[in-house]
Amino acid sequence: MDNQALLNSLKEIFSEDQINTNYEDLYDAAADRYKKYAKAKKVLDVPVPIAIVYPKSAEEVSKLLVFCNENSINVIPRSGKTATEGGLENWKEQTIVIDAKNLNKIIRIDTYNMEATVQAGVPLQELEDEARKLGYTTGHSPQSKPVAKMGGLVATRSIGQFSTLYGGIEDMVVGLECVFPDGHIARIKNVPRRAGGPDIRHIVIGNEGTLCYITEVTVKLFKFFPENSKFYGYLIKDIDTGIKVLREVVVNGYRPSIARVYSEEDARQHFYHFHKGKCVLIFMAEGNRDIVNATCAGIEAAVEKFKDGIIEQVDGQLISDWYDHLNWSQQDIDDEIQGMIENDRHDGFTTEISANWETISKIYHNVINRIRNEFPRAHDLTMLGGHSSHSYINGTNMYFVYNYNINCAPEDEMRIYHHPIHSIIVEETLKLGGSMCHHHGIGKYRTEWTKEEHGSAYYMLEKLKEAFDPKGIMNFGTIYPQEEGLKYIK
Repeated sequence: MDNQALLNSLKEIFSEDQINTNYEDLYDAAADRYKKYAKAKKVLDVPVPIAIVYPKSAEEVSKLLVFCNENSINVIPRSGKTATEGGLENWKEQTIVIDAKNLNKIIRIDTYNMEATVQAGVPLQELEDEARKLGYTTGHSPQSKPVAKMGGLVATRSIGQFSTLYGGIEDMVVGLECVFPDGHIARIKNVPRRAGGPDIRHIVIGNEGTLCYITEVTVKLFKFFPENSKFYGYLIKDIDTGIKVLREVVVNGYRPSIARVYSEEDARQHFYHFHKGKCVLIFMAEGNRDIVNATCAGIEAAVEKFKDGIIEQVDGQLISDWYDHLNWSQQDIDDEIQGMIENDRHDGFTTEISANWETISKIYHNVINRIRNEFPRAHDLTMLGGHSSHSYINGTNMYFVYNYNINCAPEDEMRIYHHPIHSIIVEETLKLGGSMCHHHGIGKYRTEWTKEEHGSAYYMLEKLKEAFDPKGIMNFGTIYPQEEGLKYIK
């Protein structure tokens, strides 16, 4: 089917206002934030999609997927457009982007059963605002909160800043509705728990648009007590001390909503108003007053236990002020891109991993040492550091952050700068048994390590693709390694 015939067929299924063929919009849809510099410089090296389609129901999604499946047309599911690992990048000449813009209804906020049901295109901020009016919260607060949408958050296995208390999106999802390439609409009912075989929610959560299209989500609600929130901040001698304090708090059963430690360089860009060139440890306790009081006692006891590594405590109001300005809006995204164009500089590139308590510090130091000693363009780095921001009973994450001046052609930036740094981080993590992707997902730019990440269990992941998307039309190149995509990676 040629492109014009494809568009004509789409017009038989959808009204004209549901089909977008504007070139600027298609160019924007060709890649996500992973290649934002090349995109802004107008040198993207990937194909432009044929159209962006905006369905209004699961039934319309079903019709579109059946059409694409029968005609072997690649599909990229999309909602909030905040992906960072190339999951929305297009690697096929004939691709349709399915956007959730018109799936934008809050269906039900049920405060008695403590759950909210929304369509995939509802912005998280909109749902959170409505819940807060009633004295509740979703508990989910990624930095992209003002612009992220619910379908994308579930599809990418998102996590929020309060995960140590509320969990990741996988802990929040109660039920959902999704559509498979053969047109089948599946609904997973909303129940608190069941033992009816494997937990099939997890076929969908984190599938990154490679197995199905999410149309509706039900998530938990929590009571919200903003008046009880308490903030702590400390200057500490090294990141290892901070990790020990985080572990002490969490393994003793306390669940602060925020529990983080920053390296010196990462602290400098977040806490310029008080960091004094030191590592920074921060906590936030929230919820019912009695729980907050107990959590604060646990934090204070952990800090006291490792007091030899604590330099000084800082005013909690400074941490509260930082938190109030943490999330970025669409304007912040636009300003960041404009700054990259004007200054030929990349600020805030990240690679996030996870590991157990025993190995996380080893991974951190191995990565930093290798980048400083082996990365050929180390002289262009303007910041190299990291922070731990999501902790569990058996370990924590590490969010490596690196900024650099770009002294190459825009189309070569990722190959010369990001990929070598990214590779070192992934290699050192996998070497010590950690996970190469804590919450941003695999996208297209970690697929070269997908099999190593999963080992013998990759068999299970592979069989899911064979079962649900045998023709391979769903988001070609994401999660699953594709030889054809190597030209875009390296």
